[in-house]
Amino acid sequence: MKIKLYLCLPLLAVLSSCSENSTDDLVDITQPATVTYSNSIKTIIDNNCIGCHNSPPVAGAPMPLLTYENVKDAIQNRGLLDRISRAQGAPGMMPLSGTRLPQTSIDLFVQWQNQGLAE
Repeated sequence: MKIKLYLCLPLLAVLSSCSENSTDDLVDITQPATVTYSNSIKTIIDNNCIGCHNSPPVAGAPMPLLTYENVKDAIQNRGLLDRISRAQGAPGMMPLSGTRLPQTSIDLFVQWQNQGLAE
């Protein structure tokens, strides 16, 4: 009986310490105060978009996203924010046939636009 008790007590302690409603263990990803193309956006583009949005574009991509000017134009005139913000699997979602960007990355694009698209 004592052996069962010794085995159950640690299990009970572990299970009772876990909670779904605690925010203490969440990771806070601190975004930079000022988002610029150089300090945030270029890395996201390079890691997720350049495979198709190269020069020349491939796989049906309509334009390159290699430079600050390319990406700025895509935000202002080509609906880039709409395309990366669509739900996973939605028609026209970017990256095409890939996994939707993390919301923190999308938020950086929104913040970058709201702050004036600084280079």
